[in-house]
Amino acid sequence: MSSLFQQAQQAVGSELKKVRWALGISGVLSIALGVVIIIWPGISLYSLVIVFGAFTLARGVVGLMTAFSTNVGDGKSWLIASSLLSIVVGVVVFFYTDMSALALLYVIGAYAIALGIIAIGGAFYLPLDGGDTALFVLSGIVSILFGVVMFAEPGAGALAVLALIAAFALVTGITEIAVAIGAKRMLENDFQRAFNPKPQAST
Repeated sequence: MSSLFQQAQQAVGSELKKVRWALGISGVLSIALGVVIIIWPGISLYSLVIVFGAFTLARGVVGLMTAFSTNVGDGKSWLIASSLLSIVVGVVVFFYTDMSALALLYVIGAYAIALGIIAIGGAFYLPLDGGDTALFVLSGIVSILFGVVMFAEPGAGALAVLALIAAFALVTGITEIAVAIGAKRMLENDFQRAFNPKPQAST
């Protein structure tokens, strides 16, 4: 029984590890985007388009490669949907590198709203514990609110818009990294509870 359990734990842990790595890498990419905007406040519109396009494409490719290289059922559809969204947005942005600032803001706003909706769905499909699920839901809500603000106040000023994008990227990145780390802890705790139940108190 012990040997069978260890094999099952290793198999499931290996598959979930890929998903955790995808989340972690996406988080690092998001934080990198936020840091680039913070240290480069005078970034040109063209450069911002290129940076954002590269960011979304990289997120999408990493997620899609992970989705098709893992056999884990829970959350796979979420990972594919999120990755395809990022790839489509990245391709659109690179095809229209001469888009206006307003058009870019609308693209980012729409992407944030769609990503937020997918994140909230993923919070209930991914094998996460209560705390990580709450974090993911919170991340989705923040993403949706960010997108709404972008549509509601598209002319708020260049610096204010850059600050919003940077804040969104940093919050998303930190949340994804926290969830990626927490998923491993949840997996270990679940296996321990399943195969090593606490003894019943004697009456």
